Amino acid sequence: MKRVQYQNNLKKINRQCKRNEVKLEVKLAAGYCPAKLTVDEAQNSNTRWIVLDSHLKKYQEIIRGQVGCNIAITKGKDIATLMPSTFPPLTTRTYPPECYKRYNREVATNGHPGSHGKNPEQEPNSSGQQPQTPHWYLLSWRSGFPRAFTLRELEEMTEGFAEENLIQKSENLMVYEGIFEETPVLIKSFQENDDRFWSVLVILSRARHRNIMNLVGYCFTGGCRFIIVDFPCLGTLASNLNDNELARKLTWKARWYIAIEIGGSLRYLHEECGDEPIVHQSVCSANIVFSHCYCAMLCNFIMAKWLNLQESSAKNEKDEKLYVDVRDYGIFLVELIAGSAEEKDRQSLVDWAVPLMKDGNIEEVMDPRLLDGNSDKKMIQCMARAALLCLNSPHPRPSISKVLAVVRGDPLAISKCSP
Repeated sequence: MKRVQYQNNLKKINRQCKRNEVKLEVKLAAGYCPAKLTVDEAQNSNTRWIVLDSHLKKYQEIIRGQVGCNIAITKGKDIATLMPSTFPPLTTRTYPPECYKRYNREVATNGHPGSHGKNPEQEPNSSGQQPQTPHWYLLSWRSGFPRAFTLRELEEMTEGFAEENLIQKSENLMVYEGIFEETPVLIKSFQENDDRFWSVLVILSRARHRNIMNLVGYCFTGGCRFIIVDFPCLGTLASNLNDNELARKLTWKARWYIAIEIGGSLRYLHEECGDEPIVHQSVCSANIVFSHCYCAMLCNFIMAKWLNLQESSAKNEKDEKLYVDVRDYGIFLVELIAGSAEEKDRQSLVDWAVPLMKDGNIEEVMDPRLLDGNSDKKMIQCMARAALLCLNSPHPRPSISKVLAVVRGDPLAISKCSP
């Protein structure tokens, strides 16, 4: 019945396709997750456009974050909102060798991840194939998440918090790699008296954005405090820029898209996330990671704080607090242009690059590993103008919305920031 119904509904479109010598193929698919089915079909069919109807438009952010094609969202008869692709697909992307250590280890020995207590000799991986990469669909985007986890579940994810799964250790924070539902996750362990746990949990519970490292879950029982987030499978922007081969794959157009995505995440935190702004306070290439679909995400909310508007009644005081992120974003733009991601030398980078960009000598700042920047010169100039707007400390302080408009190349925004 459904097939006949859809065929009748598509008769008019089919006639138009025939007139234009376009083949129309109708396929019915069913499953527990419409977003996953949509993305799977798009990737298998080399899709150029996806049209979302009223039933699917609620999945637009999930779908848009996983495909490289354009999207149209129907709003009424013969009316649709067009959403061009936000990022060029990088199908030749190679995964850093350090990613998925435990996942690949388990696939190689047991045939699939999450198997415990099995003898590798009894169940060898006889296929001879390389271990597959994990499920592409982020846990935080699936239904049922974020949620509370038990300590037993975390122990199973990390093999009893094994030392080999410990990937970061500081005085008050330990970070483990784990596997849950065949998907890598990061488990951040806080000490009992560390108030940052509650601050991060409250902020990530409130902030939900495709360019923010979203919350998968949490656990607090007795003296245990844990936050679980998705595993940034393609590493940090800093690690990519510090590797010559990976940095060359970050073309000027890709870097411009990254600048827009991170600027959008900051605008969300400052202007769109509830009644009170959130200040990240540590925007840099080391705190920007790439998900499986190469989506840039702002992470590490350890320093983030709510900006209490009642305490900051004066507009100038509010602008000054938000300017911490705006200035850091300006330095981040310089990092993208120069291809430099040395956290200790960020101020030296600014001291060197800003005078050159002010004098119009942007070619001397541009990453020399990207040989040809002529075709993307407008994008580079937009990033440079935005960086200067952030770092010249003008009064009143520029908002992230104004800076983002300059990055996008908005003529009105650029004219207002020109000397």
